Amino acid sequence: MARGWTARAAAILVGAVLGVGGVLGLGGPSSGVPGLGPAARATEVRPGGVAGSAAADLPIPQSDPARARGIADDVLARPEYRVPSPTLVERVLRWVAEVVARVFGALIGGGGASLIAWGVLVLAIGVVGFLVARFARGVTPDAGRPTTSTSVQLRTATDWRAEADAHERAGRWRPALRCRYRALVADLAAGGVVDEVPGRTAGEYRAAVTVAAPDVASDFAAVTELFERAWYGRAPTGADDAAHLSSLADRVLAGAR
Repeated sequence: MARGWTARAAAILVGAVLGVGGVLGLGGPSSGVPGLGPAARATEVRPGGVAGSAAADLPIPQSDPARARGIADDVLARPEYRVPSPTLVERVLRWVAEVVARVFGALIGGGGASLIAWGVLVLAIGVVGFLVARFARGVTPDAGRPTTSTSVQLRTATDWRAEADAHERAGRWRPALRCRYRALVADLAAGGVVDEVPGRTAGEYRAAVTVAAPDVASDFAAVTELFERAWYGRAPTGADDAAHLSSLADRVLAGAR
């Protein structure tokens, strides 16, 4: 934990120094875009150029915008994509970095404000030093207390199948297919065929199975297609689809053992 806070404080100070580079105008020769150097300017695309011509040849998208938004909302609503709010200490360190950047700008400008700027700079460095020292002390865990983990707790295949059964009894076939697919992935992970990682896509799992268990790659690809068509494509789904996916999943597990 101490190393984590020390690293964050160091990163904040580095960010402040880089901000000073912007004050000094170290981004590169002027090209109409601040900080854009000659090499970057050479790659700018002019209107009517090759990129513009290629864009004109692209087909007009036919997908429904509302459906695309719904798919994106479903993906981004998953727990692994939720960004945690910054802690109080992180907000303080960010404020210190902004103050340091402004102080360096005042120091470079010179004038009567330089002495005040130096004082503010010393104060800001003192605050960072205090925070680093404060959180570097007493990080030895209490042996009498259980340790906690911030890692995501993965569900077992049994849990996924129980939820799938509940959805199927209620006639909710779309979430039932998702649970059946997730149960298969959990079983493959338990058997060492794939690594179950939060945020990993269905396509990545399909590629992993193709490498680790090529004999069942086609059946797993069929399972993946059923899942994606129902969950992301929102295709009409029924009992036949659920039964077909379950049958394919059984074949995958039998062949992967």
